Amino acid sequence: MRGVHSLRGQLTLANVVLLALGIVAATVVSVLGMRYYLLDQIDAELTRTRDSLGGSELTLRQIDSLSVLSFFRDRVDPDWKGEADPDSIFAAVDARGEPVGILGFAPTDSQRALADAVGDVRTLLRDPEPREVTVRGSAYRVTATRLADGTYVMIAASTEAVHDVVAKAVKFDLAIGTLLLSLLACLTMFSVRRRMRPLEDMVETSSAIAEGDLTRRVPSSRDPILEVEQLRLALNSMLQQVESAYRTRERSAAQLRRFVADASHELRTPLAAIRGYLQLYDRGMLREPVERKRAWDRMMTESERMARLVDELLVLARLDQRPELRLRNVDVCRLVREAAEDVRVQQPGRPVAVDAGGSVLVHADEAGLRQVLGNLLGNVRTHTPADVPVRLEVARGDGEVRLSVTDRGPGLAPEDAARVFDRFFRVGGGAGSGLGMAIVQGVVRAHGGEVAVTTAPGEGLAVTVTLPNHRAPDPATAPADGDDGPGPPRARATAPRPGHDGAPGAPGR
Repeated sequence: MRGVHSLRGQLTLANVVLLALGIVAATVVSVLGMRYYLLDQIDAELTRTRDSLGGSELTLRQIDSLSVLSFFRDRVDPDWKGEADPDSIFAAVDARGEPVGILGFAPTDSQRALADAVGDVRTLLRDPEPREVTVRGSAYRVTATRLADGTYVMIAASTEAVHDVVAKAVKFDLAIGTLLLSLLACLTMFSVRRRMRPLEDMVETSSAIAEGDLTRRVPSSRDPILEVEQLRLALNSMLQQVESAYRTRERSAAQLRRFVADASHELRTPLAAIRGYLQLYDRGMLREPVERKRAWDRMMTESERMARLVDELLVLARLDQRPELRLRNVDVCRLVREAAEDVRVQQPGRPVAVDAGGSVLVHADEAGLRQVLGNLLGNVRTHTPADVPVRLEVARGDGEVRLSVTDRGPGLAPEDAARVFDRFFRVGGGAGSGLGMAIVQGVVRAHGGEVAVTTAPGEGLAVTVTLPNHRAPDPATAPADGDDGPGPPRARATAPRPGHDGAPGAPGR
């Protein structure tokens, strides 16, 4: 159970407590104001009576003989016979404080009780305002005046009616306040439950994600609150990033496992061949010079294959570590024309078209661009027939340079095209190490560019490399080979160097 420790309970309790304090404060102020007003009315009436009687300069005997007390009888009971009504007491005392009779009547019990409650009547004369006393268990407001013959007259009015009215008002306020508190508690719980529903949805979503459902998101409420809606949007954005990061990590882990497995498989084949020939030699099974020469050539071939594979892996490792580039002005058109001449020499029967006239300069690493061209053309030589045309094109526009290598070969299926840049991926298990296109992508991205593939079965393959056309320095002031250009001496990533023998990395699709 949530109880008062939940946010809903805390908000409900806070609202109820605040309203209770407000009701108590309002009740206290209203009751005290009402009590003060009623008592002030009684005090005003007593003060007027006292001033009227004190200013008449009459003696008690004159009052008796002239029946002046009818002034007071008109205000109480026409049948008054010396005994005041329960709400007022009129008593006279002598200089010793002893009660005396009025109109021939002996002092009543109420008059005696009033005299006893007051004690020294002269203290009343010094108080401008009436005083509160208790007479026979009832509260009275009393004041006094002195007559001409030295007799003291005390006038008292009961305040029990005032206290009864105040008590009833307090009970009424408490009853209304209790009803309001109950109603507020119910309304607050209902409102808070509705307002807290988005937070409960967030808790449910977080619990579902903790259990593995990364696709869950916090739904929108019908009547969203600004702060809660902002929290929902922020939480959904964070969950999207968490899911993306988790998927990326899982994909990277899977790629790493596949990469390690593929690398192990690629290295195991030449190592197994070399070890087999060494075992034959160790057992003396290679007696003829021709057999030893053939075994030696095979081991050299496999060792070179393994060396190229290790070099390509080293290139990829350097690209992953983002080393530095040696940037200088590079004429892309010149590189394309030279690469086309290499293809013509290696495969004289292949038609090669070049659209790279003039000069297009980019600020790049020349060795890296040569390796990109070498890998792309190596793919064409390896995966297409020798008579399939190939076209090389260089174009500039919109602040970038586009280098395209297009062949009219068999092309790739969509599922193969989606994996063409994966490491060790080879279409149909063909020739090559499967690292050529991965190196192309790594080098191009190291330059801040992008590489795209357009293909379809039977429609050939077009690879487009897009490089940013950074402002190159003037050729007249360009540094000599081996020196850094006038721009940034080192970029944030480096182009991979070719293999130790100067040949480009092995192509592969």
